[in-house]
Amino acid sequence: LIATYGQDRPADRPLWLGSVKSNIGHTQAAAGAASIIKMVMALDQGLLPRTLHVDEPSSRIDWEAGAVSLLTEDVRWPALDRPRRVGISSFGISGTNAHAVLEEAPPVEADEENEDRDDATPAGVVPWVISARTAEALRAQARQLREYVDQRPDLDTAAVAHALATTRSAFEHRAVALGGSTGELLKALDALAQGEPSPHLV
Repeated sequence: LIATYGQDRPADRPLWLGSVKSNIGHTQAAAGAASIIKMVMALDQGLLPRTLHVDEPSSRIDWEAGAVSLLTEDVRWPALDRPRRVGISSFGISGTNAHAVLEEAPPVEADEENEDRDDATPAGVVPWVISARTAEALRAQARQLREYVDQRPDLDTAAVAHALATTRSAFEHRAVALGGSTGELLKALDALAQGEPSPHLV
């Protein structure tokens, strides 16, 4: 790391080095997945979490050979003139190994529909999962959900997504309404209820 990424760096921008194991313990077969989750959250929040239980850097490493620093404290990740990037190298025990470089997504400009919405939907796409024993019953489920939402204009669409995914049985006929706003989700439900295709329906 020092030889490859720690050279010719600004003094105030070293390569920061951390460990997911220090934060949540030995993850065994989930090591790679845990590391990816940790760093996706770091990219999203602009904060590098500190590595715990570090008394002092290893004396077996020549830390002066390059600009690499341990995350002994939380470090705010400043916005730069380029995307933030992070490297991951995690080994699981016969499980999810991960060796990857992640780059933050480009900023998304809100469209007029999202700017004008007055619902409680958080930013991002929300999935409403619906299933039934028959195709006709699936369309009926879409109509019932549409009526339920119409009666509750302040509904949290993320809470509905969680309830549909975790409290309902999964049957043979399934569909997923996708939307970044209540309006998009309702359009998908209407299309499903009428048996029509929709860009917000899978």
